[in-house]
Amino acid sequence: MNLPNKLTIFRMILILPFVVLLLGGHEGWGWFTAIFGSASKDMDFIALAIFVIASLTDLLDGKIARKYNLITNFGKFMDPLADKLLVCSAMICLTAMGRLPAWIVIIIISREFVISGFRLIASDNGKVIAASWWGKFKTTFQMVMVILMIANIPVLSLVTDIIMWIALILTVVSLIDYLVKNKEVMQGTK
Repeated sequence: MNLPNKLTIFRMILILPFVVLLLGGHEGWGWFTAIFGSASKDMDFIALAIFVIASLTDLLDGKIARKYNLITNFGKFMDPLADKLLVCSAMICLTAMGRLPAWIVIIIISREFVISGFRLIASDNGKVIAASWWGKFKTTFQMVMVILMIANIPVLSLVTDIIMWIALILTVVSLIDYLVKNKEVMQGTK
């Protein structure tokens, strides 16, 4: 297994401590605060650091894979999946914390299910669909949105809202882009 693929797996492993720390000091996690104390703001910032590190592995694995020609079918499939798991986990946590409207998360996660299903159909036809530039922009804006929402800095609330709307728009645009560029997959042809 090459380094980019190891970074992708590492990103997926970081999801568990990220979620536990982010939700640890909030409602429904009384057992956590009973054990570790009530330092929810501190836990938020540790979770934020883990999320940033995980997000940077996404940037790093892609650069390494392209620079050293280490692009694999595993990476083409698992890298976007790792991104989806990380970002969707964060957004579900933020919804539980009351920082992100559920309807936005539903739209974003629905898009991810559609694209994942689309990739499976393409795979059955012998085609691997790598992430497009629209998808990469979407992921970047979603990650920035999550970072701003976890940080929860009041003076940046307008910026956070703008980034949230851009992320939502890019989610829809990237879905349309995938469907249009790969319409032969829906027709069942190779």
